[in-house]
Amino acid sequence: MRFADRRPGKTHKNENFPVASLLLAPQHRQPILAFYNFARLADDIADSPALTPKAKLERLDRLEAGLDGTTTQDAVSVALKATLAARGLSDEHPRALLKAFRQDITVKRYLNWRELMDYCANSAMPVGRFVLDLHGEARTTWRASDNICAALQIINHLQDCGQDYQQLNRVYIPISLLVKNAASVEDLGARQASDRIRAAITTLAAQAGQLLDVGEHLSAQVKDARLAREIAVIIALARNNVKKLRVEDPLQGGGRTGKAEALYIAFATLLREQRQRATTPSERNADDVGV
Repeated sequence: MRFADRRPGKTHKNENFPVASLLLAPQHRQPILAFYNFARLADDIADSPALTPKAKLERLDRLEAGLDGTTTQDAVSVALKATLAARGLSDEHPRALLKAFRQDITVKRYLNWRELMDYCANSAMPVGRFVLDLHGEARTTWRASDNICAALQIINHLQDCGQDYQQLNRVYIPISLLVKNAASVEDLGARQASDRIRAAITTLAAQAGQLLDVGEHLSAQVKDARLAREIAVIIALARNNVKKLRVEDPLQGGGRTGKAEALYIAFATLLREQRQRATTPSERNADDVGV
C-alpha cells in the first residue's frame, strides 16, 4: 500500500484509505504523519515530470541521507529520523520504501505475479509493518498485514492503471496476465477499457480480494482495540473497491468508493466491530491467544 498517488496538493485526508485517522490513539498519529510525509515526498520525487531519472535518484539519495543523519537538507527525513528515535523504532521501513521509489524510476513493467509481489514487499508491506511496530504489536502480525497491504497496493494500481501508463509509462498489471487475456499495455491508453483489458483487471482485482481473505484475521490479532477498528474499516473499504473494480471501468474513473459511501461503510463496520468486541475480558484474551 503506497500512501499516496500523484495528485498535486494531495494530503493524508484525501487518500483512498484512512491515514492517521481519529480511530487511532492520539499519541500514534504524529509518527504516522511523519512517515506519511516522508512517503509523500518520495512519491512526488519519483513521479515528477520535471526531474530526470538521474535527478530523481539523487533526490531520493538525499532523503536517505537525512535518515542517516549526514544531511539536514530535507526537513521531512530529518523529522522522521527524530520521530523514530523518540519512539525507539528502526528506520528499516522508510528505507524499504525508498527502494520501491527507486524501482519506480527504473522499472516500468512487471512480468508476473511474483515480480509484482516483490515490488509490493518494498512499496506496500513496510507501511503496515511500521504501523504495527509503532503500536507495539508482535511481529507475528506481519504476515497478515503484508497480505492486506499488498492488496491495497494492487487496488491503487488498478484504479490508476490508465494514468500510470499514460503519464508515467508504468504498467503494474503483470505482462503474463495481459498476454493470457490477449491484451496489451497499449490498451491502457484508451478512453474506455476493452473486454480484453477488463478481463485482466477483473482477474487482478480478484487476486487482491484473495489477499484480503488471507489477511482478514489481522484485526483480531492486534491487541490495540483502536488499531483493530481501523484495520477492519480499511479491509471493508478495500473489499468494496475490489467489488467495484470487477464491474466498473477504471479507465473511466470507476473502481473507487465515494466519500459518502465510504462513511457509511466505515460506520457499519465500526458498529459490527463494537458488537464483536463486546465480550468479557476472559473471552477476549482467549481469542487473542487462539489466533
